[in-house]
Amino acid sequence: MEMALEDFYADARHASYRTRVRLHLRDTGPSAVDAASAGVDLLKNVRVQAIVGPQTSTQAKFLAELGNKTSVPIISFSADSPSQSSSQTPYFIRTAWNDSSQAEAIASLIQKFNWREVVPVVEDDDSNTRFIPDLVGALRHVGTRVSYRCKIHSSAGDDEIRGAISSLKGNWTSVFVVRMSYQLALKFFRIAKDEGMMGQGFVWITAYGLTDIFDVVGSPALDVMNGVVGVEPYVEDTDRLQDFKQRWHEKYKKEKPGTKLNGPILSGLYAYDTAWALALAAEKARLLDSDFMPSETNNGSTDFERISTSKASEKLHDAFLKTTFPGMTGTFHIQDWKLLSTNYKIINVVGQDRKVVGFWTPGLNTSGNLKTNADLYTIIWPGGTDKVPRGWLLPANKTLKIGVPFKPGFGKFIQFENGKATGFCARVFEEVIHALPYKVPIHYEEFGDGKGESNGTYDSLVYKVYLNEFDAVVGDITILANRSLYVDFTLPYTESGVRMLVPVRDQRKKTAWTFLEPLSADLWLGAGAFFVFTGLIVWFIEHRTNHEFRGPPASQIGSVFYFSFSTLVFAHRERIVNNLTRIAVIVWLFVVLILQQSYTASLSSILTVEQLQPTVTNLDEVIRRGDYVGYLNDSFMPGLLKRLKINESKLIPFNSPEEYNDALSTGRVAVIVDEIPYLKLFLSKYCHNYTMVGPTYKFDGFGYGLCKCSYNWLTVTQGFWK
Repeated sequence: MEMALEDFYADARHASYRTRVRLHLRDTGPSAVDAASAGVDLLKNVRVQAIVGPQTSTQAKFLAELGNKTSVPIISFSADSPSQSSSQTPYFIRTAWNDSSQAEAIASLIQKFNWREVVPVVEDDDSNTRFIPDLVGALRHVGTRVSYRCKIHSSAGDDEIRGAISSLKGNWTSVFVVRMSYQLALKFFRIAKDEGMMGQGFVWITAYGLTDIFDVVGSPALDVMNGVVGVEPYVEDTDRLQDFKQRWHEKYKKEKPGTKLNGPILSGLYAYDTAWALALAAEKARLLDSDFMPSETNNGSTDFERISTSKASEKLHDAFLKTTFPGMTGTFHIQDWKLLSTNYKIINVVGQDRKVVGFWTPGLNTSGNLKTNADLYTIIWPGGTDKVPRGWLLPANKTLKIGVPFKPGFGKFIQFENGKATGFCARVFEEVIHALPYKVPIHYEEFGDGKGESNGTYDSLVYKVYLNEFDAVVGDITILANRSLYVDFTLPYTESGVRMLVPVRDQRKKTAWTFLEPLSADLWLGAGAFFVFTGLIVWFIEHRTNHEFRGPPASQIGSVFYFSFSTLVFAHRERIVNNLTRIAVIVWLFVVLILQQSYTASLSSILTVEQLQPTVTNLDEVIRRGDYVGYLNDSFMPGLLKRLKINESKLIPFNSPEEYNDALSTGRVAVIVDEIPYLKLFLSKYCHNYTMVGPTYKFDGFGYGLCKCSYNWLTVTQGFWK
């Protein structure tokens, strides 16, 4: 600030200015009480027209109220936004980054990597009163949720911090946004590294206010924060800035020889611009000597009540809000009592260095370039990998407890034996688990009482997941709307739908006269007539010239019938001499061939294929006759059948394909209503006597039910399983 005023008044453009700004320094440290005391002293005894420098939100909160009472601008270049709005504290002005825009920059970075859940880790003080709502709102806007917030008190010891870190390890989320003071952050990251949370799979994003810890603390912070990504307001590296930094280092070494500091940090640059803006505003306010006179005299009993106000402070406040100039950090312009939001740069801690990997701008959001939309540079994440973390990890020492339904009858779908699940459903589940690019420890538990009985229905089993007694259920669990209220389901992996299973009977009885059935009576008579007619035609043409068709009448009649019927098997032996006869015989043989082949095919079909017909074709017929209906025990079928107007007293539960067969074959039930996968498994064993009929009632098929709080441990993999 001293250098800013020196530079301002050394500028030839300001040589004619009538006003001069003088600094009255008070060193208060981080104490809010000391800051309040110093503020009262400056206002009462020195009668300052502005106070610059409350560095923490706690200090700013009190001094902002003090500024309201005295109409004196309270200007901070480092404190976070206090809990009050700008309309409540119009004399508190922030000449630093805007917390809201910082929240947008962090949310944009998280959206870039498609992380869906984030945990803020913040210091439990006033500095985060406004930041957390801003961050949550920005994250919600990009589709990311905040399910848990970790707050650590500034005075927390190692054990308390270790407990907070343990709670983070017990969550699925591995993306954390950290905002806290330098001292607490250094302690936090040191313990986090000891607890293994600075390794592969974790994401640590630091908000500004903490990002410049590396400039303040140096190597100790770099040692424990490798792979951390942070956001920091972007300041263009101009010749003017380089010259200032060189002069600052020379001044610092001269005043504090033997010490080393990487600064000035960004807050120092904001302080420079703040002092410059004050000097410029003081001149623009056109202050008169009379403006410095106390506007009122108060003889209260306390120093606070005896503080007077003046018009100079009000004029300076108004002029300061309108001041605009090219500052050290960019264009200085106050909007809504805060410095206008700027661009942010994204830094990555790699080894003992910090590298810029991208930028955030209000127009382009997260990008590798300030002016064009480009990919970010390669980021080295915790653990030294450049592979982008998924954003969640299986909690440490976490084994997923998988519920398995008790299924004595349909074991080919799911069965629990010797502590392990077997069957089709379990095989599909384990194939998916093995296809994941990480290890997921699982432990199966049967939903049974240990005495050969189930502990309840499938709905009860699904509800156990909602109660966190199981992390998931694996088995022939049908996806239903009411079950989806309590668990998240995967996509279905079986055919969906419900149908009826009914017995069938053969409609055709076979007798000794079955060989006559391929041709109708009219066709038999017509064929016989044509046999005789063809024989007569051949005899009429041939007997005048062919001696084989001559002789006694009885012999000629025998030749006619023998020739005709021998053509049926193409065994005629009589010699044909007339061309007309040859034409007639060829046509007749073609007709006989067609007739013979058709008869053979029809007779084969009659003798080998059963003419099966279902005993029932629809449920309306069952309801009308008052027949009994069977269904699978512990399933959702009773509810469906009741909605289909079937009397509850007509419903009978069964447990296995064998019980299905026994009930249908004995007539105990007329139909079985069940899901298509069960019916297909039944028909694979009893395919000759039963069939599926009726309409298909649509359902979503089998799926795996997952706890809603841990939906993301099972990801979708590309490919198929047979």
